[in-house]
Amino acid sequence: MAVTRLHLIRHGQSAKNVEGRFGGHSLTPLSELGKQQAQITAETLSNENISVIYSSDLPRAVQTAAPLGDILGVEINKTSALRERDVGVLEGLTFAEAKEHYPKDYFALVKRQVNRTITDGESYRDLLKRATATLNEILRAHRGQKIAVFSHTGTICFLSLHLLGAIQPSTKTTPWLLTSNCGVNRFEIRGKNNTRVVALNDTRHLLEITGNNSFVAK
Repeated sequence: MAVTRLHLIRHGQSAKNVEGRFGGHSLTPLSELGKQQAQITAETLSNENISVIYSSDLPRAVQTAAPLGDILGVEINKTSALRERDVGVLEGLTFAEAKEHYPKDYFALVKRQVNRTITDGESYRDLLKRATATLNEILRAHRGQKIAVFSHTGTICFLSLHLLGAIQPSTKTTPWLLTSNCGVNRFEIRGKNNTRVVALNDTRHLLEITGNNSFVAK
């Protein structure tokens, strides 16, 4: 039986993470800490025989994937389908600003109302459809391989819920699976309806630069 090993990796700390702002589809780059996180993550994953790398095409994800691609000599397959949710009018705002100026959109987002579309943006359902369609293509194309997918906290949350079978067409709200910057969600795909969760938000490799708070998602 061919076992596919999937690694979903959140990007390193971005400039907007530092400022506490919604990143959405913005072109925000990694912070200096984010670059450190990306390098350490690459060094860790380079020992796991990964042969395929995919990434959101947004700079903070591509910058996180790049060190692993360089170490392994593997091309990074970039796609807009793995982008973060388009948060529309909330993009670039702090949580406090979003709550003040667009309370309906803000509360729909933080309460994870799956079918609610943010003004000028998309819904979690939209995010789920585009991201899972691409993930399914990746898994079919690389069956039995070790795959690294670099993406974003919301996208990784909904991809993980999908893999867990925890979200259905009738689902209206969901839990939130926290993933820290450069946290890794690890899965084994052993066939249809046979997915094993190996680890969620694995940040052990970052302990030397984040200390005892390495498991706190920010």
